[in-house]
Amino acid sequence: MLQEYVLRALGAEIIRTRTSANFDEIDSHLRVAEALKQKIGKTAHILNQYTNTYNPVEHFDHTAEEILRGCTEADGRLWLTAVMVSAGTGGTATGLSRKIKMKAPGCKVFGADPEGSILAHPGAADPKPYDVEGIGYDFVPTVLDLSGVDQWYKTGDRESFLMARRIIREEGLLCGGSCGAALAAALRAAKEHQLTKKDRLVVVFPDSVRNYMTKFLADAWMYSRGHIDFAISHELQKW
Repeated sequence: MLQEYVLRALGAEIIRTRTSANFDEIDSHLRVAEALKQKIGKTAHILNQYTNTYNPVEHFDHTAEEILRGCTEADGRLWLTAVMVSAGTGGTATGLSRKIKMKAPGCKVFGADPEGSILAHPGAADPKPYDVEGIGYDFVPTVLDLSGVDQWYKTGDRESFLMARRIIREEGLLCGGSCGAALAAALRAAKEHQLTKKDRLVVVFPDSVRNYMTKFLADAWMYSRGHIDFAISHELQKW
């Protein structure tokens, strides 16, 4: 709703689509957008991050370079063992993996994919609803190069939201639920691969809490969705 208020203030007309619609159904957000473009004509444009090749290029040219610079020691040595990304459109995963594997062939790229999404295992399971926003899909976007991810980790709503709240509380980073998913998956990967203080695992946080103020930050919403009980809710309050 917060995004809708901002868009309305800017004068936009809001058109809602069925959340449960598969990407290829006529009333999905993708198909409705395409129909509107055809109806409006030449003045309409769809950026379409799912197919726009400049999506991964941005992360290849900039995000990956930022990570590489930050992980290069004073002596010029690149200290980077692995990177964890949470995949949505796939632009980050694709762009990062291509540049990082070019500069650091031994670096592993891990992916976090929510339970209910099919990105980690296309065709192996049917998509199901989940609450974490911004990552995972019921189809594989054309910009996502699955070969760039060495290993996937599935994440649940509960662990993702609780981890995001923990990050906010303990680190002061106002992050979104997909960041919680990425860190939860990263901790699992670090344990599984027996990483030590000699290793460096970079976790990419893709969003902020701005769009989720009335959702996972709110105890009432978390309780209504079954992600916390009242006991946990009270434990999370620090005075």
